[in-house]
Amino acid sequence: MALYNDKVMDHFFNPHNVGEIPDADGAGTYGSPVCGDMMLITLKIDENEKITDAKFKTYGCGTAVASSSMATDMIIGKSVEEALTITNQQIIDELGGLPAIKIHCSVLAEHAIKSAIYDYAQKTGKTYKALEGFDPDREEDDHSCQVDLTEES
Repeated sequence: MALYNDKVMDHFFNPHNVGEIPDADGAGTYGSPVCGDMMLITLKIDENEKITDAKFKTYGCGTAVASSSMATDMIIGKSVEEALTITNQQIIDELGGLPAIKIHCSVLAEHAIKSAIYDYAQKTGKTYKALEGFDPDREEDDHSCQVDLTEES
């Protein structure tokens, strides 16, 4: 049985929203010092606080790329408030599941989204309840990493 499902593999081999928005309204970088995955998510947000575009650059394993791709798909068209409610579990669910040792990739994507919105809030002087106590530099607890996309269980 393959470790990764077809949807994860598709988002890895054919990622959506790759790149960086040069005049981004918000940019968030987050990474794992343990496995080396690094994500940058940039956002374009309109006057109604709707995310009109999201791009990502990810250095890391295939699951990190797939999680970033899915996360950006999920937030485009959402309000900032709606995007702040997206959890790593929702990213996992949209991908059709991830192996337990790869859950941290979805956590990194969730954190990168919040970091980009945090940057937007800092630039615009806005506050969001979902960002209360959020520290964009806080390390997440789960940084286990495995890079081999061909491993079978």
